[in-house]
Amino acid sequence: MRAALLLASAAAMLLVACARTSDEVRIRDAIAAMQQAAEERRPRDFIAYVDADFTGNEGVDREALANLLRLELLRNERIGVTLGPIDIDVQGTRATARMSATLTGGSGGLLPERGAVYSIATAWRKQGGDWRCYNAEWKQTL
Repeated sequence: MRAALLLASAAAMLLVACARTSDEVRIRDAIAAMQQAAEERRPRDFIAYVDADFTGNEGVDREALANLLRLELLRNERIGVTLGPIDIDVQGTRATARMSATLTGGSGGLLPERGAVYSIATAWRKQGGDWRCYNAEWKQTL
């Protein structure tokens, strides 16, 4: 009986260790949560994944990024974000994620009134068990 209990406990610990979410999956989940927050008009939830010392194009910091997002939410009744394949490279507590994103916006009609395609490169750092974006560069490609 004692051996069976010990064996069951060891098996349970192995299953928990194997079920741990990989860093790549955590970053993908963070990006998906940011995408959903933008589409659902929740800028605070989006910016929660952005580190306090964030830097972006032309000196954009975390506050400026939040303001850009709020501006787009004010300009567009409806926001759409469609991501292309995400290429993630994890190196210890740092990672990069590259993707394309099609951003659309408009008054909420059947078709969006505005749209653009961007190439995005992001840099992430692990803090505890969470990943935060600390740098992003984006370029409109279409």
